[in-house]
Amino acid sequence: MAEIDSQYTKYENYVNRELSWLEFDYRILGEARDKTLPLFERLKFLSITASNLDEFFMVRVASLKDMVHAGYTKPDLAGMKPEEQLKRIEEKTHELVELQYSTYNRSLLPALRQNGLRIVTRHEDLTEEEGKYADQYFRTSVYPVLTPMAVDSSRPFPLIYNKSLNIAALVKEKEKDELDFAMVQVPSVLPRIVEIPGEKERVVILLEEIIERNMASLFVKHEILAAHPFRIMRNADLSIDEDEAEDLLKEIEKQLKKRRWGEAIRLEIEDNADKRLLKRLKKELDIHSGDIFSISGPLDLTFLMKMYGMDGFDHLKSTRYTPQPNPAFMNEDDIFTNIRKGDILLHHPYESFDPVVDFVKTAAKDPQVLAIKQTLYRVSGNSPIVAALAEAADQGKQVFVLVELKARFDEENNINWAKTLEKAGCHVIYGVLGLKTHSKITLVVRREEDGIRRYVHLGTGNYNDSTAKLYTDCGILTCHPQIGEDATAVFNMLSGYSEPLQWNQLAVAPIWLRKRFLRMIRRETDHAKEGRRARIIAKVNSLCDRDIIAALYEASCAGVKIDLIVRGICCLKAGVEGLSENITVRSIVGNFLEHIRIFYFENDESPEIYMASADWMPRNLDRRVEIMFPILDESLKEKAMHILEVQLEDNMKAHVLQPDGSYAKTDKRGKTRVCAQQQFCEEAMEAARRQRESGESENHRVFIPVEGEPV
Repeated sequence: MAEIDSQYTKYENYVNRELSWLEFDYRILGEARDKTLPLFERLKFLSITASNLDEFFMVRVASLKDMVHAGYTKPDLAGMKPEEQLKRIEEKTHELVELQYSTYNRSLLPALRQNGLRIVTRHEDLTEEEGKYADQYFRTSVYPVLTPMAVDSSRPFPLIYNKSLNIAALVKEKEKDELDFAMVQVPSVLPRIVEIPGEKERVVILLEEIIERNMASLFVKHEILAAHPFRIMRNADLSIDEDEAEDLLKEIEKQLKKRRWGEAIRLEIEDNADKRLLKRLKKELDIHSGDIFSISGPLDLTFLMKMYGMDGFDHLKSTRYTPQPNPAFMNEDDIFTNIRKGDILLHHPYESFDPVVDFVKTAAKDPQVLAIKQTLYRVSGNSPIVAALAEAADQGKQVFVLVELKARFDEENNINWAKTLEKAGCHVIYGVLGLKTHSKITLVVRREEDGIRRYVHLGTGNYNDSTAKLYTDCGILTCHPQIGEDATAVFNMLSGYSEPLQWNQLAVAPIWLRKRFLRMIRRETDHAKEGRRARIIAKVNSLCDRDIIAALYEASCAGVKIDLIVRGICCLKAGVEGLSENITVRSIVGNFLEHIRIFYFENDESPEIYMASADWMPRNLDRRVEIMFPILDESLKEKAMHILEVQLEDNMKAHVLQPDGSYAKTDKRGKTRVCAQQQFCEEAMEAARRQRESGESENHRVFIPVEGEPV
């Protein structure tokens, strides 16, 4: 592999990963501020910015703080040391939070009031009748659940859980001068949004306001001098030494408990909080002043997602989209017969995720199926796929499942599923030592008249039937013999020690995928230098790998036209003269979370198109088991290319990266308006409608066994 030219690896040619991540949250916040969107959709986007920021602190900021504590001073690819990154993050996040609450207070609250929904921001603003209802609700539904906690010589400062909402108070025993600290946790088991009966408008108040209003009944014989809601973020990055962990499942269970009381890295508190109370919290939590956020509104705006689900406001939401059936399955044939007709491309959530579930369910029941093998990274809380795998094992089929226990924030869920599958008789492993298994692959081995045939599903997204309605992903169902042989090799590699000498069609990380990407990028570079046709289009969630970016810079300088669709983090600088003037970068933020990974290489008029579970990030290429798979069928290549082309034409939801590092919406003047996500919805509905009318499948191809198909 050729060495990277040092001119492309200079610090000034890269954007810091964390600051780029925050830019993505600003783009989402831009949707919350867009007055052309339905009002409740704006609430949803604001909620997403809050959820994203929570995870950013718990993982990314926590990791940087760990580096600082450990004395780590190595700069990142943009030349920034951990301490410098934290300083910049502090500035950007305070600006972001200020803009979040400006949006909430100045734009969303008045708009909600105009549309018949009043959110009571301060309990003092309740009318007399509303106050009576709130107090009665407190006595009957809230008070029995609460545990008021005083802090004194015999009762130490309580453990405050990560992300829990609490109310801190300064109290004074009547007729005494000494101040005491007290607090109560706002119970997460109760609804945070409480609706108060109203005649002219809908009225809601948050649970913490009702509790704060009734604090005196929690600390009898005490005067409440001050009471303020607060919330903390803790370091939630698990630290697991797999070499020392005899039982990975037990070790992760132990680490999950620690996540609740890791180092406090962020404190949110109501603005204008009593200085004495704030000083006490700061001392007890050992938190830096720059990590304290004074909030001019309700803490934890993720409650807005619950508000989005309120009945009676459908007119303030986008029309709900129902995933459409894939035309290839709109017939009387079973799923295996349909796959034998030819490879099938699935495009979620525009097309239903049902065929993937049906693939596993049918395999579980089919007496001709001998084995089912699958990797699970994230699944839904009531997963039909897990239920089908358990049923298959119960029927005596050989079922192998890799459940990745290290899937961040899904560890507990995955531990439970692993135990369920083991009890059902499945052979379960918990991942590969030192790696996360992030690949999405299912292999079904079936006995047929002409011998054993392997059916494979490969995808860009998780086997999660719930998020499949919200995330855009692609997958293929195939019985191509070479892909089937590679799939067997993948599972043998995961369960044993065997590594294939070569792959037929798949490229697998962490050993082979990086080299494959760099080789294909450099092939385009060489073609451009030779005056041949060269182009690269890549759609990924994140781009922060130095080697990949440097190779793209080199390709750009050689004349390769490069169009990148990067949802979130992008450490590449676009449109910079002498470096990346042939590179464009766009980010699409819409109703669905963009999650597909597609890669197009012109290859001198012999185009190659791939999909993958991997982004262009060091963790995906070096520290995870990932799979990239080719789109071999020419008609499916056209469909995959169509996805890329429509996204490149999007001028409604696309933000284009500027040379100065900012993002700007595209200029729509004089142009036909294109919203890629809306267009894909319409196309899927039209394809399903045509298929219903025709009453026959679009896919008439008959499967022809390849000579020498391996068994």
